[in-house]
Amino acid sequence: MKTLILAAGYATRLYPLTKNFPKPLLEVGGKTILDRLVEAVDGIESVDQHIVVTNATFYQHFEDWKAKSNYQKDIIILNDGTTSNDNRLGAVKDILFAIEQLEINEDLLVLAGDNVVTFSFEDFVRYAQEKHTSCISCHEESSLAALQKTGVLEADENMRAIAMHEKPENPPSSWAVPPFYYYKRTDLPLIKTALDQGCGYDAPGNLAAWLCKKTEVYAWPINGERYDIGDMAAYEHAQGVFKKD
Repeated sequence: MKTLILAAGYATRLYPLTKNFPKPLLEVGGKTILDRLVEAVDGIESVDQHIVVTNATFYQHFEDWKAKSNYQKDIIILNDGTTSNDNRLGAVKDILFAIEQLEINEDLLVLAGDNVVTFSFEDFVRYAQEKHTSCISCHEESSLAALQKTGVLEADENMRAIAMHEKPENPPSSWAVPPFYYYKRTDLPLIKTALDQGCGYDAPGNLAAWLCKKTEVYAWPINGERYDIGDMAAYEHAQGVFKKD
């Protein structure tokens, strides 16, 4: 299987910090966000390659990062050809771009490149492989305001995903869905179908929401913390949490 890290956004909410520099390469506690993510997946035995999909504007930054990296698994940097927030492909189209460019026919662990976590994804991969289905991740969120700003999972008693609701006014549960997904090889052809049928493509959760209506998808409650570096306040908070690393 392969990991696919989505790093083609332009992080306009962090301007001017990210106007000429990619958010995944910002440092949190002395390590880049991207390094922290790769470290969390590099030791997974079944992973044989890490793919980072970025844009034309920041491509060289990631190539420079790769040149200095020293990980167990091979790293590929993909340039999706976009140059600004106005002509970005969007996360779901970037997933399809990577699959088509590299002719991927393996299970795929998809991670948003602007998150810092305190757990390894090995348990998530093991869970998905035991279920033999595509899987999403989730975590309990007690704040109604926070649930109204994110994707929220509706699941049965066995954690099979029934639906995902984006920024619901009346959340059906307290399960928030972070941008970590395990897509089975056999489900990858459905991504193009999803886009052809009008699936939203800007946020990666759009695909997961569409997929759980079409095939069997299970949800894995994350067994650690996750920090979404969405804006300056979130970045400063993460800096404080990880300052001792």
